[in-house]
Amino acid sequence: MASLPVSSASTLSPARGAALIAGACGLVSALVILAVVGNLPVAAGFLATALVIAGALLLFRRLFPAGRADAAEPDWSVARALAASSPEAVAITDRAGRLVCANDRYETLFAGFPTPPALPVDEAGISDLGAAGRTAWRDGAASVGRLLARGMPLRAEIERAGADDDLLVWRFRGVEALDLATTVEGVIGGPTGDRLAAAGIMAALIGPDGRIRAANRVLRARAMGHEEGAVAGRDFARFLITDSHGLVRFEREGLTGSPLRVLQVPFLDGDDAPMLVVMLDEEGGASEPAIGASASAHVRSLVSLMPFGMALVDRDGRFLQMNDAFARAAQVDAGSPPLYPGDLLVKEDKGVVADAIRRFANGATHSTDLAVRLKDHPDEPVALSIAGARGLGDAAVLLSLKDNSEETRLKREVAQATKMQAVGQLAGGVAHDFNNILTAIIGHCDLMLMRHSPGDSDYDDIQQIRANSNRAASLTRQLLAFSRQQTLVPQVLQLPDVISEVSQLLKRLLGETVTLTVKHGRNLGPVRADPGQLEQVVVNLAVNARDAMLAKDPRGGGTLSIQTMAVTAVDVRRMGSDILPIADYIALEVADTGGGIPVEILPKIFEPFFTTKEVGKGTGLGLSTVYGIVKQSGGYIFADNRDQGAVFTIYLPVHTAPQPAKAATPAKSRDKPTDLWGTGTILLVEDEDMVRAVAERALARQGYTVLTAENGEVALDLLARNERPDLLISDVVMPVMDGPTMVRQVRSRYPDLPILFMSGYAEEQLRKSIDLDNVSFLAKPFSVQQLAEAARDVLAAK
Repeated sequence: MASLPVSSASTLSPARGAALIAGACGLVSALVILAVVGNLPVAAGFLATALVIAGALLLFRRLFPAGRADAAEPDWSVARALAASSPEAVAITDRAGRLVCANDRYETLFAGFPTPPALPVDEAGISDLGAAGRTAWRDGAASVGRLLARGMPLRAEIERAGADDDLLVWRFRGVEALDLATTVEGVIGGPTGDRLAAAGIMAALIGPDGRIRAANRVLRARAMGHEEGAVAGRDFARFLITDSHGLVRFEREGLTGSPLRVLQVPFLDGDDAPMLVVMLDEEGGASEPAIGASASAHVRSLVSLMPFGMALVDRDGRFLQMNDAFARAAQVDAGSPPLYPGDLLVKEDKGVVADAIRRFANGATHSTDLAVRLKDHPDEPVALSIAGARGLGDAAVLLSLKDNSEETRLKREVAQATKMQAVGQLAGGVAHDFNNILTAIIGHCDLMLMRHSPGDSDYDDIQQIRANSNRAASLTRQLLAFSRQQTLVPQVLQLPDVISEVSQLLKRLLGETVTLTVKHGRNLGPVRADPGQLEQVVVNLAVNARDAMLAKDPRGGGTLSIQTMAVTAVDVRRMGSDILPIADYIALEVADTGGGIPVEILPKIFEPFFTTKEVGKGTGLGLSTVYGIVKQSGGYIFADNRDQGAVFTIYLPVHTAPQPAKAATPAKSRDKPTDLWGTGTILLVEDEDMVRAVAERALARQGYTVLTAENGEVALDLLARNERPDLLISDVVMPVMDGPTMVRQVRSRYPDLPILFMSGYAEEQLRKSIDLDNVSFLAKPFSVQQLAEAARDVLAAK
């Protein structure tokens, strides 16, 4: 950690200096008056006044000794210790723009101690750093998303600091390229570099400016004559000379020294990226251009030690060697290694790679990067770098392959989560609009049934329309379950109790040929969920398992296992899951002995309308409903294959909140009156014309006076022109002005007005945006009787 000099404080404080000046001026004035005027009292008065001022200044200094002007220079030892341990490059500047402190990583990254924002970055980066610095002085913090420093992308974060907010702390964080360069730098300068040195391999990491960033022991010894000398930051070219035959030697050894073979490995993209340089002794001198067996072995040792994927290919395009990192990235089968690079690729990419290898084997310079697809994973392109290899004997081409399996997995998970969220929003919107249509259909059916008796010829047709509408309403509930927008009634319960309630139903659903086994673990804590919805989860998973076992063996047979168990936070930490937060859970496992889930469709099984069944034999909403219920209950669900069958594991968090004390059992309440007739005025606000028309007719038939409005603004106008209504029934989501906004304005005029909200969305979702007290909720679709009962109950409770 470097601590750079700053201007030191003056030894004479301003307060003490002012006191001395005031005293001196008073003495001189008194002497002049005494000499010229000869008036002793006036002279004594001047002197006394000056002494009083001087004393006041000295007293002020004693009371406030920590004045800024005479403050001591800050002690940077603590900042130095903290910044030295940071993996980031850290620098501190003052108000004057001077660099007062920087750590060693800052010096290494920027090859010295340049003062921000004048750093060795691209021109746009300097401008961005300057603007960010000004923003940090003003707002306290700022950042620059991307800088290019010596070929490496960086992110800068600037923060105002100091007791008087008079310092700026600059932090520079690298991304993958910087991490890889740092890794290679550590490999060369560490024990691995010593092992290369023992094998006679000289290695160095050269920056884009030609200066050495790291070198192993044997290179330092050959270039400088001793192993312990500091070589970082020195010009690499100054250590080398070239003779008339083009042979390279160390300048210290002269023309009589051993010729060198120089291999450049561009392991990072960009013209400003650092370069790995490897040098070997040319054992045969100028007369033998090919390297010997010993040097070839050194090169193979170097390739095997590299932390990134590398492979050597001969002039005929055959593999000579590949290191472990390359084999992992290419997913090579150790039992049957490939002969040619094209053996790893899909058919369409083989020709392009073969042409590139042939071109570089015949003397092409520089390097090229290709996006290729591995035959085992054709949907995930990988980056393949190809470069010509000079002076490596049989090896003519150098291949580098990046292992991006983890990055690909994370991208796939993010894409899947984004897709599921988008589909969920779409499903919720479709269900909401469909619920409005179903409300109108069911309402008109109810109104028509009031005019037809069971013996009427149209009665059965109307009942059939109503039954089909209710069936469609169950589909919308499944869509809302997937989008986590259905109405739940959560309770604190035990999972074994839920399984026990549904076991008899499961035995009937599974049939005689499927064996049901249930096993419960010990020390199971309570969970908070809707018991009815949890039963639906178990039923849906059981029906799916039954169909899978029947598909495997149409004659039947198989076992469905349901198991509950406690999973502690320690168990979750041991699992190392990136998705499951560390907490205590109760796990519900449903496993079958069917054929399992094909790997290619495993990521899609929770999507709505996705099904592997024949047309007409499934809606594809069973597992999507399960997914939505589990997620809305705060849990997690995973699907996998085990023992030739599928297993679904659900994790529900243990409910730890204290349960409220049970209230005294109230006296048995009287049954609700069956008479739905009512009186009074109801203001009905609904933007859907068909729903508004049905609701108006239904309420009018029950004896209410109904005022209707198509949106919130029209409703406020009606309230201004009419007397106070007895009840306000309103949709929640409406254009122009939504229901909650309108109700807030109504409540400012009528604080005790009863409110009944109706919506096709879930009550739980709407409660988050409805910060109103004493409001009731009616879920769409509803029947005429349900609307009349809801209105009666709200009016009776006021």
